[in-house]
Amino acid sequence: MPTFDPCRSLRKLAYNNALANNRLHAACARLEPGEFEATRVSFFPSIKATLNHILTVDWFYIDALEGGALGPKAWEVEEPYDNIADLARAQAAVDQQLVALAEALTPERMLSTVNLHRSGRIQQERMEDVLSHLFQHQTHHRGQVHAMLADTSVAPPQLDEFIVADDARFRGDETAALGWSEERLIR
Repeated sequence: MPTFDPCRSLRKLAYNNALANNRLHAACARLEPGEFEATRVSFFPSIKATLNHILTVDWFYIDALEGGALGPKAWEVEEPYDNIADLARAQAAVDQQLVALAEALTPERMLSTVNLHRSGRIQQERMEDVLSHLFQHQTHHRGQVHAMLADTSVAPPQLDEFIVADDARFRGDETAALGWSEERLIR
């Protein structure tokens, strides 16, 4: 009988996060000229602004999760990337940091305190809570981009596939491109 691993769900969320970002960026790479930065109705005014926001917030939280003190400097430049190719590369790099962090989790580390360097203060939270918040943030804003894509020349990609064994047939090429095996995803 398999043993319970309290870190497994967070690892799977990190894999899913990277896979969903990869799919979303691949779809955005097929946009017609002008669609990436076009003004749209959403929380942020464009696909470009929303994807840049996801990235800068990831920089903030992942730096804090790794013990850094980057804080609000993470979003000093609100939109650090003007094109999807450069943004996708930066997002893929930070997604791999998050996957590595999740793969190294232990039950004790999940309970450790993370210092979030805010403007003028340090917010302290449990690592498992920060990770849950970060995954929710990503999902929330990816959903907005997904909806904005519906008003472009590119169909929104499938993003709600979770890392379950039966869905392997839908992600084989993507997981290979990310350097992952199915065994790694379902362990």
